[in-house]
Amino acid sequence: MASPEESASDSTPQTLPTDNPLLTDISMKQFRSFLGYYPLDSSNGCIPIMVNACTGKMGKAIIEEAESSGLFVVPVSFCSERKSGKIHKVRGQKFFVQGPANRERFLQYLLSVYPDLIVVDFTVSSAVNANAELYCKHGVPFVMGTTGGDRNLLANTIQDSQVYALVSPQMAKQAVAFIGILDIMADRFPMLFSGYSLKAVESLDQSRAEISETAKTAISFFNKLGVPFNIAQIESIRDPTRQPEMVIIGQDHVDCHELHAYNLASPGETARFEFRICIRGRSIYVDGTVEAVFFLARKVGGRDDKRVYDMHDVLKEGYVQ
Repeated sequence: MASPEESASDSTPQTLPTDNPLLTDISMKQFRSFLGYYPLDSSNGCIPIMVNACTGKMGKAIIEEAESSGLFVVPVSFCSERKSGKIHKVRGQKFFVQGPANRERFLQYLLSVYPDLIVVDFTVSSAVNANAELYCKHGVPFVMGTTGGDRNLLANTIQDSQVYALVSPQMAKQAVAFIGILDIMADRFPMLFSGYSLKAVESLDQSRAEISETAKTAISFFNKLGVPFNIAQIESIRDPTRQPEMVIIGQDHVDCHELHAYNLASPGETARFEFRICIRGRSIYVDGTVEAVFFLARKVGGRDDKRVYDMHDVLKEGYVQ
């Protein structure tokens, strides 16, 4: 495997020959031949996963951690049509990249080679529902950390299919637990902060334009605690020219960070309480994702009655790889 300092040329995509099945429907011979170089030794219990959007920074980070954790990363990835029909290298390993066209055909063959496949999806919000529909149609268990999309439709699609899935817009289990503290407080001490005012700030990288589910959940708990506040009142910061000025983020993490700051003030401002989450970089999400894969594999292997999970379930079980 290549080192983290792999050269730019190592990741330069190569166009496949025109008779390759990634470009035409003539034959899957080359594709099958390629997969033949990556046999899975099922005797050691290795779990095969496919990381979609492998060319993105999150995809690359997940692949690295997954391999380090003993998972078998299938050298195929679904990406945008623009990147389809090319071979990309991720840490020195070649990956066939396939766009939306004909991806069902490739998924069906992958499942014949790797029947215990689990898909990891960190793509784009516009692809959430179509991707979930594909996985559910073919009965593929999946872990989805992609945010956005129609979340109600997503939940219904999974529920109707009875496919095993772990879906969580927040893959950092520590952040999930931290917000969970608010849930416990709201349940045990409703209206505790009645009369208090709230200032909420959320800063995310520019690619995540929508207010996060983390923020929406936090606000719902503050409401139960007696604080009148709605989502539209959140100060949403997405300006990459402004974010470096926020010392807690810094220039190095403008492209991947998550800041949630909630400041409660009593009438007269004689008392203040602050709740804050600040995440810089991808490592905490990557760790959570890999842990989620092991968790879901256990549920699939044990034929658990429950089919749909989130990071709360991972926390409750206390399973750590």
